[in-house]
Formats: sequence, C-alpha cells, structure tokens
Amino acid sequence: MKNVTDSFVLLGYWPAAGSFGFNTDIFATNPINLSVVLGVLIFFGKGVLSDLLDNRKQRILSTLRNSEELRGGAIEQLEKARAHLGKVETEADEYRVNGYSEIERSKLTLINSTSKNLEQFENSKNQTIQFEQQRAINQVRQRVFQQALQGALGTLNSCLNSELHLRTVSANIGMLRARKEKTD
Repeated sequence: MKNVTDSFVLLGYWPAAGSFGFNTDIFATNPINLSVVLGVLIFFGKGVLSDLLDNRKQRILSTLRNSEELRGGAIEQLEKARAHLGKVETEADEYRVNGYSEIERSKLTLINSTSKNLEQFENSKNQTIQFEQQRAINQVRQRVFQQALQGALGTLNSCLNSELHLRTVSANIGMLRARKEKTD
C-alpha cells in the first residue's frame, strides 16, 4: 500500500527498473486500458447483446413476413388486374369502332394504378426494414454504453475508498508545500 501512496506522491517520477510503480505515459497505457475494458465488455455484454440481437432479429423477421404477405396481396391484385385487363381487351376489340381510345385510357389507368400500388407496398416494406434495423442498432448502442458506464462507475466506487482518498489528498498537499518552499 505504501508503493501506491508513494506513486501518487511522485507522479512525475519514473521508478527504477525492477520496482513497482504507475506508468504515467498515456500513450503506453491507453491500449492496455482499452483492451481490458473491451475484454470486460465483450465477456459480460455478449449474452445481453446476443439476446437483444435475437429479439430484434425475430421482430425484423416478423416484419419481413408481414411485408411478404402484403407483397403477396399486391401480386394477387396484380393478377386480378391482369385478368381484368384481359376482359377489357376483349371488350375493346368488340367496341373498337365505337370507343377504342376511351377503353385504351381505362386500361392504362388500371395498369398504372396497380403498378403504383405495388411500388408503394414495396417502398413501405423497404422503409419498415430500414427503420427496424436503425432502431435495433440504436438500442444496442444504448445498452452497451449503459453497461460500460455502470461498469466504470462500479470500478471507481470499489477502488477509491475514503482512506486512500485522504492519503492522496494529504500527499499532494505535502508536495505543493514542498514546491512552494523551494520557490520561496
């Protein structure tokens, strides 16, 4: 415990080789700290993350099934429209002399409206899929961030007790007094 206190007192001092101390070089310790934090997050967060992803996958799959059902309905409507188109074409041949242009406009309108309906259903399906994917990604990010924050707070609370805090404060006050006496 004395080494820990001494290391806080001598923050700018590099200990001799072979002794224990804190490495204050941020560039050397950051990769180690990041790998430890990532390892802990992966170890403890993979179960929650896989459950979240499985739930999200099921929701997306059910949305896809619903979209496929809508698509099937649109295709059925398209087949009905094609059957109706066949009828219209037969009638057009019968009434060609009297009103060929009017029947042709009716046919095109029917095809266009059916195509638009099919396109709207397809666009709706794609938008629903994109929305669900983005929502799943946002929820996973939020959960991971919350777990990391809780873990960090737990680690800080468990490592910093009042005795260590008071010793650190006292040691730093002593260092400041020593520096002030040197400058005076």
